[in-house]
Amino acid sequence: MDKKAKTKQYKENPPPMGVFRIKNKENGKSLVGSSVNLPAILNRTKAELKMGSHRNSILQKEWREFGSEMFEFEELEILEPSDDPAYNPAEDLHVLEALWTEKLSPFGDNGYNNPPKDTG
Repeated sequence: MDKKAKTKQYKENPPPMGVFRIKNKENGKSLVGSSVNLPAILNRTKAELKMGSHRNSILQKEWREFGSEMFEFEELEILEPSDDPAYNPAEDLHVLEALWTEKLSPFGDNGYNNPPKDTG
Protein backbone atom coordinates (compact mmCIF):
# COMPACT_ATOMS: atom_id res chain seq x y z
CA MET A 1 0.00 0.00 0.00
CA ASP A 2 1.47 3.38 -0.97
CA LYS A 3 1.64 6.44 1.28
CA LYS A 4 -1.36 8.14 -0.34
CA ALA A 5 -3.54 5.07 0.19
CA LYS A 6 -2.40 4.76 3.81
CA THR A 7 -3.23 8.43 4.44
CA LYS A 8 -6.68 7.98 2.89
CA GLN A 9 -7.30 4.85 4.99
CA TYR A 10 -6.21 6.66 8.17
CA LYS A 11 -8.55 9.58 7.47
CA GLU A 12 -11.44 7.20 6.79
CA ASN A 13 -10.71 5.06 9.87
CA PRO A 14 -9.15 7.26 12.54
CA PRO A 15 -7.82 5.52 15.65
CA PRO A 16 -10.03 5.62 18.74
CA MET A 17 -9.54 8.66 20.95
CA GLY A 18 -10.65 9.06 24.53
CA VAL A 19 -9.73 8.47 28.15
CA PHE A 20 -7.60 5.62 29.47
CA ARG A 21 -6.53 4.22 32.81
CA ILE A 22 -3.49 2.28 33.93
CA LYS A 23 -4.42 0.43 37.11
CA ASN A 24 -2.13 -1.26 39.60
CA LYS A 25 -4.03 -4.44 40.55
CA GLU A 26 -1.90 -4.89 43.68
CA ASN A 27 -2.73 -1.61 45.43
CA GLY A 28 -5.59 -0.13 43.34
CA LYS A 29 -3.68 2.99 42.28
CA SER A 30 -4.54 4.43 38.86
CA LEU A 31 -3.19 6.82 36.28
CA VAL A 32 -5.85 8.51 34.16
CA GLY A 33 -5.07 10.24 30.88
CA SER A 34 -6.46 11.02 27.46
CA SER A 35 -5.25 10.90 23.89
CA VAL A 36 -6.35 11.40 20.30
CA ASN A 37 -4.85 7.95 19.63
CA LEU A 38 -5.53 5.49 22.46
CA PRO A 39 -3.73 2.46 21.00
CA ALA A 40 -0.61 4.56 20.40
CA ILE A 41 -0.49 6.13 23.87
CA LEU A 42 -1.06 2.79 25.59
CA ASN A 43 1.65 1.10 23.49
CA ARG A 44 4.07 3.98 24.12
CA THR A 45 3.38 3.93 27.85
CA LYS A 46 3.97 0.18 28.05
CA ALA A 47 7.23 0.56 26.13
CA GLU A 48 8.42 3.42 28.37
CA LEU A 49 7.62 1.43 31.50
CA LYS A 50 9.41 -1.67 30.16
CA MET A 51 12.49 0.43 29.28
CA GLY A 52 12.43 2.20 32.65
CA SER A 53 11.97 5.63 31.10
CA HIS A 54 8.43 6.65 32.04
CA ARG A 55 8.25 10.27 33.25
CA ASN A 56 5.99 9.40 36.19
CA SER A 57 8.63 8.25 38.67
CA ILE A 58 6.18 6.74 41.17
CA LEU A 59 4.43 4.67 38.50
CA GLN A 60 7.81 3.59 37.13
CA LYS A 61 9.03 2.60 40.61
CA GLU A 62 5.93 0.52 41.31
CA TRP A 63 6.10 -1.08 37.83
CA ARG A 64 9.57 -2.35 38.74
CA GLU A 65 8.46 -3.31 42.27
CA PHE A 66 5.23 -5.18 41.42
CA GLY A 67 5.95 -6.33 37.85
CA SER A 68 4.11 -5.73 34.60
CA GLU A 69 1.55 -8.46 35.26
CA MET A 70 0.12 -6.40 38.12
CA PHE A 71 -0.93 -3.55 35.81
CA GLU A 72 -3.93 -3.37 33.52
CA PHE A 73 -4.43 -0.89 30.70
CA GLU A 74 -7.98 0.04 29.80
CA GLU A 75 -9.96 2.44 27.67
CA LEU A 76 -12.45 4.17 29.98
CA GLU A 77 -14.36 6.18 27.40
CA ILE A 78 -14.18 6.59 23.64
CA LEU A 79 -14.79 10.02 22.11
CA GLU A 80 -16.62 9.68 18.83
CA PRO A 81 -15.01 11.65 15.99
CA SER A 82 -16.89 14.56 14.49
CA ASP A 83 -17.77 14.83 10.81
CA ASP A 84 -16.69 18.49 10.95
CA PRO A 85 -13.20 18.71 9.42
CA ALA A 86 -12.43 21.73 11.64
CA TYR A 87 -13.28 19.82 14.83
CA ASN A 88 -10.52 19.86 17.43
CA PRO A 89 -11.10 17.17 20.08
CA ALA A 90 -8.63 18.67 22.61
CA GLU A 91 -11.24 20.48 24.70
CA ASP A 92 -13.64 17.52 24.71
CA LEU A 93 -10.81 15.17 25.73
CA HIS A 94 -9.80 17.57 28.52
CA VAL A 95 -13.38 17.64 29.85
CA LEU A 96 -13.73 13.84 29.71
CA GLU A 97 -10.39 13.35 31.45
CA ALA A 98 -11.42 15.83 34.17
CA LEU A 99 -14.71 13.96 34.71
CA TRP A 100 -12.90 10.63 35.05
CA THR A 101 -10.24 12.02 37.39
CA GLU A 102 -12.99 13.51 39.53
CA LYS A 103 -14.80 10.15 39.59
CA LEU A 104 -11.73 7.99 40.30
CA SER A 105 -9.60 10.46 42.32
CA PRO A 106 -6.27 8.98 41.15
CA PHE A 107 -4.21 11.22 43.45
CA GLY A 108 -1.92 10.59 46.40
CA ASP A 109 -2.54 7.16 47.91
CA ASN A 110 -5.15 6.44 45.20
CA GLY A 111 -3.04 7.04 42.15
CA TYR A 112 -0.31 8.48 40.03
CA ASN A 113 -1.92 11.68 38.74
CA ASN A 114 -0.99 15.07 40.13
CA PRO A 115 -3.86 16.62 42.08
CA PRO A 116 -5.73 19.37 40.24
CA LYS A 117 -4.50 22.89 40.89
CA ASP A 118 -6.77 24.97 43.11
CA THR A 119 -8.31 27.58 40.85
CA GLY A 120 -10.18 29.34 43.62
